[in-house]
Amino acid sequence: MARIVIPEFMDERAVAQLRAAHDVLYDPKLVDDAPRLKAEAATAQCIIVRNRTQVRGDLLAALQSCTVVGRLGVGLDNIDVPACRARGMQVIPATGANALSVAEYVVTAALLLLRGAYLSTAAVAAGQFPRAALSSGREAAGKRLGLVGFGSIGQLTARLARGLGLEVVAFDALMDADHPAFADGGVRCAGLDEVITMSDVVSLHVPLVDSTRGLFNAARIASMKPGAVLINTARGGIVDELALAAALKSGHLGGAAIDVFETEPLPAAAHFQDCPNLVLTPHVAGVTFEANERVSFLIADKVLEALR
Repeated sequence: MARIVIPEFMDERAVAQLRAAHDVLYDPKLVDDAPRLKAEAATAQCIIVRNRTQVRGDLLAALQSCTVVGRLGVGLDNIDVPACRARGMQVIPATGANALSVAEYVVTAALLLLRGAYLSTAAVAAGQFPRAALSSGREAAGKRLGLVGFGSIGQLTARLARGLGLEVVAFDALMDADHPAFADGGVRCAGLDEVITMSDVVSLHVPLVDSTRGLFNAARIASMKPGAVLINTARGGIVDELALAAALKSGHLGGAAIDVFETEPLPAAAHFQDCPNLVLTPHVAGVTFEANERVSFLIADKVLEALR
């Protein structure tokens, strides 16, 4: 029987599945108690984390008996994967399990921000009636969605978007133009600059690595089509938040939906105050009831297999 430590939230039915075979410590608040987390990690053969637990440095050093790291999600920037592998630790992400939730978030945000009419509740409830001001919203059909990154989430986003009549172009540094995913999805492969400068909506689907950190800096944001919309459900640190806020306030960008931030939780951010057509969400694009269920059971199954 192995000892499994789970310091962030997980579907409790999946936790029960793990408990049926192993000794499980499940405490969603443990991530916020670093000393106790390190102490509990010292005797763990497996740790299962989301994005807040940093499996590196002191915590990694404390995982003396650990052989399996389960990741309730797909991004691995909070895990020192090379160091884990060097120590014989298997890192297991929940690849594909939350793709639909992210894709739906992106398409919904694109519709909301292009139309620009859904953020008027407070004004209308207060007796205002800004009908003229909100009568120039844009339809999605016929617009171009540019995807930066065309993995499983990008491909599913493209499928949903094309169903609404959007043209989709995509850039992926790891995929050649003849990759079958482009033809299969009815998506045109394009260079990064074309995707950024010619799209009405740009959505980011790349990991946070050295080559993508600061990718959407002030110059790249300025090169976007006037009135374009930017959506980031990938990772904080890819978009320069100050430059984004400035582009929204100046009217260069027509809107933005940002689900991830360089520092999470996002500190009080004065630069985002009074930005028009801006949606900020707390890293939940891939977290729905259904996605949490899929992610949790996928990781539970893979962890049980790895610990056999």
